[in-house]
Amino acid sequence: MKTRGLSLVKKLFATALFAPLLAVASGPELHLDKAPVSSDPAALQNGAKLFVNYCLNCHGASYLRYNRLKEIGLSDQMIKDNLMFTADKIGEPMRIAMQRDEAKAWFGAAPPDLTLIARSRASEFGSGADWLYTYLRSFYRDPGRPTGWNNTVFENVGMPHVLYELQGDQVAKFEEHDDGHGNMTKVVHIEPGKPGKMSKDEYDKATADLVSFLVWMGEPMAGTRKTIGTFVLAFLGVLFVLSYLLKKNYWKDVH
Repeated sequence: MKTRGLSLVKKLFATALFAPLLAVASGPELHLDKAPVSSDPAALQNGAKLFVNYCLNCHGASYLRYNRLKEIGLSDQMIKDNLMFTADKIGEPMRIAMQRDEAKAWFGAAPPDLTLIARSRASEFGSGADWLYTYLRSFYRDPGRPTGWNNTVFENVGMPHVLYELQGDQVAKFEEHDDGHGNMTKVVHIEPGKPGKMSKDEYDKATADLVSFLVWMGEPMAGTRKTIGTFVLAFLGVLFVLSYLLKKNYWKDVH
């Protein structure tokens, strides 16, 4: 009886431990394209321009100040002339004029702050950059939605396709496939429709620049941190070798 009770406790413990993993594994698989994230200043500057012109109207970046953009090669004057439309001082955070309660009344939910979006969207399917890169290229026309748009990555999304004029229209084709267990799953394929101002390759490059900026914005010091980390590891490696040689020389007479 005691053995059976102990076995039951072990099963309950294992169920509690692995239930969250099973719940994640049982969810729908999400295919994400690998984002070509760049740390090139030109790409980051282009991403900053796209972010300010197309994203900063509804989404804020309140944890980043305008003067941090000098770290991607922009001068104070360039920032003031080209990127500051809702602030007066270069030391101000990148906020928007729209109030949160107004946004909730107009859109049903307040648009999230994007400062850390590239980090918060990471999952078992890929990095946050992969999610953003795929999401921004997966909008399609859907007359049944209030905004007229839907997305294969974020179904029934409330956000319209703000980069529509650059990418153009995409049309969805729906198919139903048997998953092998008797369940029919809906598969969405998107095809080009009315062209935009950019070709497919140009739009992919612009999206990659925007995503690169969002990644940089989430941790502006990431490049410096990695550089310092590399030097620290190299220093520890050299110190280990010197310590080993010193120890060997110190104890040579004992052995």
